[in-house]
Amino acid sequence: MSALSRRRVLFGGAAVGAGALLTACTSNDPGTDAQVKTNSSGDANAAPGTKVVIGFSAPAADHGWIAAITNNAKAQAAAYSDVELKTVEAGADAAAQRAALATLIAQKPSVIVMLPHDGKELNATGLEAMRAGIPVVNLDRAFPSAAAYRLQIKGDNYGMGLAAGQYIGEQLKTKGVTNPIIGEIPGIDSLELTQERTQGFNTALAVYGFKVANRRPAEFTADSGQAAATALLQALPKMDALWNHDDDQGIGVLAAIKQANRSEFFMVGGAGSKAAIDSIAKDDLVLKATVTYSPSMASSAISLARLIGQGKGMSDLVELQVPKEITLASETITKENASKYAKLGF
Repeated sequence: MSALSRRRVLFGGAAVGAGALLTACTSNDPGTDAQVKTNSSGDANAAPGTKVVIGFSAPAADHGWIAAITNNAKAQAAAYSDVELKTVEAGADAAAQRAALATLIAQKPSVIVMLPHDGKELNATGLEAMRAGIPVVNLDRAFPSAAAYRLQIKGDNYGMGLAAGQYIGEQLKTKGVTNPIIGEIPGIDSLELTQERTQGFNTALAVYGFKVANRRPAEFTADSGQAAATALLQALPKMDALWNHDDDQGIGVLAAIKQANRSEFFMVGGAGSKAAIDSIAKDDLVLKATVTYSPSMASSAISLARLIGQGKGMSDLVELQVPKEITLASETITKENASKYAKLGF
């Protein structure tokens, strides 16, 4: 991220370093701004129980959302006296993460929570842990094989696209725009999650008879977002609406928009960063909404891993065990409800 710290961008009306913005969104201190929740004292699950050793692995925190994933996991584990968290470095790629997880599996933790570099490439590692009798909680990036995890908890990528498309469709319909020019800046195009987001977006737009005019992928970073947005703005001299999949890369997208002096369109972000939510509340930029993909899922993953390790179920469910699949809803944050969601920003 050193390149980001050297780049000055505009977000929320003030020129600041992009690296500083990312730091403001997500502290590196796991006890700061993390999304922690424990059960109420009236719930038997809240009482200390059998000690659970949870192994944890996630990609390096070079992105605000992933940094928040790791911070939330650490903070949530620290909230339980009966949980010991063992973290292993994921390395720079899937191969490095596989090696780190092999070492962790050999240590026989009670449960493993992992956010894979890539679900397909880490599928075999999930299978290895499960066959060794270690339940795996797969976080966000799905394994192809259901046998590779005990629990999968993730955001709704397809639903994220639906939410963005529905918001844009309704706004354009209200404005009486019948043949809009719509741009899209996704994240890494080779990832299944990016493809799902785009599919949901296209599906929602089709309901209104709309479609994307031009699409320029970025890489979930401010620098790549600025480059992709610059190219998109040049390709579309006029635009009515823009969906940028990721609020971290949105820092660069907004910088490109300012540099091009463009304001004839409105923009929807993705994931729900604190900087984006604050900007939406101020309502002084083209960014008018963002659709959530909250890193709070890491906090929930640790809590559920604890229950799995203790052989418990979720107190509000009749079933005796934690479910196999949990998908979190994607919600739309606008000026009207930004204050409600501010505490969930990363």
